[in-house]
Amino acid sequence: MSWTKIMECVPNFSEGRDHEKIDKIVSPFRAKAGVKLLDYSNDEDHNRLVVTVVGEPDALKEAVIEAIGVAVELIDLNHHQGQHPRMGAADVVPFIPIKGCTMDDAIALSKEVGARVAKAYNLPVFLYEKSATAPHRENLAAIRKGEFEGMAEKIHQPEWHPDFGPAERHPTAGTVAIGARMPLVAYNVNLDTPSLEIAHGIAKKVRFIGGGLRFCKAMGVELKDRGITQVSMNLTDFSKTAIYRAHEMVRFEARRYGVNIVGSEIIGLVPMQALVDTAAYYLGLENFSIDQVLESRIME
Repeated sequence: MSWTKIMECVPNFSEGRDHEKIDKIVSPFRAKAGVKLLDYSNDEDHNRLVVTVVGEPDALKEAVIEAIGVAVELIDLNHHQGQHPRMGAADVVPFIPIKGCTMDDAIALSKEVGARVAKAYNLPVFLYEKSATAPHRENLAAIRKGEFEGMAEKIHQPEWHPDFGPAERHPTAGTVAIGARMPLVAYNVNLDTPSLEIAHGIAKKVRFIGGGLRFCKAMGVELKDRGITQVSMNLTDFSKTAIYRAHEMVRFEARRYGVNIVGSEIIGLVPMQALVDTAAYYLGLENFSIDQVLESRIME
């Protein structure tokens, strides 16, 4: 890429089962000048689509606005069920500065996109994380509490009026959170128990709000088709809450229930440094750095 400025966006959409709809939502990111689709993955249990795309800020902005419009048209949350909390067809849209961009640039871009989609699609928009207009709006979980169903009443409360758009939940597409943040790692750990209560109990101990890891958000999720559960986590600063630390804390808390880890997964893309840190920990490597990774040197 010869771009002087690179912004990343990782929009999450509330559709993980209908492949025709998924393809239409992803379509605005394909074959566009100044935009590169890096990855997209759907999960049927979560009933959610996660897209990872990078681009020059202006080109990326237009593609994201178009994709949100497709989601608003295709997704009716009145008929949506899944393990993952959701409040909107386009549920959350974070912008992440990568190269030649600052966090202030990402914040400005998120606000421009928020204003545009509110006007174009009559969609209520909440600004979150670094873009938040008040401290109680920084945490996505606080905004999304009550989900699509509860937002019908919540949005009328003065403290939860949207930053852009009408103070009325869209009848089918709900609301959307748009903001700017640093890169995060979406990491899930699978457990050999069908008990969602146990998975929730472990998640509560691991996440920061429950006294756990500072940069970890976590919840229990049921994987019905496999007869197991998982602790689904977002590590919002992998340099301070490493993957291996989150993994081992889940293992530690699972022992009290006689439960074991049977696998794990990363959703979307992950910074190479996060994997290097984890490999170094489990292999006991001394004085190892990312500069010793072959691909890292080739890309210099």
